Amino acid sequence: MHQTSLAQMIVTALLVAVLPLSMVWISKDVSKYRKLVWVGVFLCFDLIVFGAFTRLTDSGLGCPDWPGCYGLANPFLAHEQISAAEALMPTGPVTVFKAWIEMIHRYLAMTIGILIVAMAGVSWWQWRKRNPFRRTVPPGFPTLLFFFVCLQGAFGAWTVTLKLQPVIVSTHLLLGMGLLAMLTWFGGREDQAIAPLRQSGAPINVLPHVRCMAIVSAVVLVLQLALGAWVSTNYATLACTEFPLCAGKLVPEMDFAQGFHLWRELGKTAAGHYLPFSALTAIHWVHRNFAFVVVLVLGYTALRAWRVTGLRKVSSWILGLLVLQAATGIATIYLNFPLAIAVIHNAGAAGLVLLLTMLNYRAKFLAAPARTY
Repeated sequence: MHQTSLAQMIVTALLVAVLPLSMVWISKDVSKYRKLVWVGVFLCFDLIVFGAFTRLTDSGLGCPDWPGCYGLANPFLAHEQISAAEALMPTGPVTVFKAWIEMIHRYLAMTIGILIVAMAGVSWWQWRKRNPFRRTVPPGFPTLLFFFVCLQGAFGAWTVTLKLQPVIVSTHLLLGMGLLAMLTWFGGREDQAIAPLRQSGAPINVLPHVRCMAIVSAVVLVLQLALGAWVSTNYATLACTEFPLCAGKLVPEMDFAQGFHLWRELGKTAAGHYLPFSALTAIHWVHRNFAFVVVLVLGYTALRAWRVTGLRKVSSWILGLLVLQAATGIATIYLNFPLAIAVIHNAGAAGLVLLLTMLNYRAKFLAAPARTY
């Protein structure tokens, strides 16, 4: 990519980042740094949802190179090349519409990267000043966020250069969810600095159990996210078109070896042959049935957490979102995978990550004083 085009991309990303940074600057929040972190959480959630829209509209290769579009900063400048590719393959991966979707996704990702750079920069600047009369943010966590978002960016690049290889795309999605969880945890830390959580008066044996179950729930959710990403990146959503049966059976014909072989091309086996439909069925079937485990574990955890005053609101949201996830998951089958419902299903998954991270953070700090009694 030419240096001029790269400079144009950087300037564009900075201009896009001006809006959220200006919102933070003019905010009347007690801590502008706290506001910056939560704006980052909001944009990261939006990025995941828009990333789902990008994937579901087959726009991941709307610009078949990286970081620009045909070596240029935006689809306006690359309009001639995009139109030529679209004329050769009107239903192919490159169209003007898909190119814009892909580039908007990239610029949104760059904006979040700029916000994280701002978080790290401010924390290091405050740490070097070490003003004893002003609270400083330890630079360790925002620095970790910086390196994590760089890793996420690398997988974003490989997603394009390796032509949507399923294991790369799935990892890219999981890292996005991980970034959302880290930013939410960071936001909880900033909330704690402004208004510390207080012991709720719940029975002493409840909080440690809730904290343990919140950790178990997080592990279960990560597994389901990985399975869901594998379904999406392999386009296995409609491998089963009925519920609760699949191909008229509770246990249909499935090829687990081919379906869950990680390092292979999209739609191909490890040997380079076309992926059999039974492999797609296996991918879909495992994700569908593990959803029952997710509902049971997260539902039980939320019901237990509901007994704790300080966790009641977030646990209620988790219960509501579990119902929504189940409904949208079933709806994608019966309504033949409508785009809006599929995007909402992905948004629900991101919402569960956010809420379960909040539950884990609050349970940790509410349980800590309980151990001293």
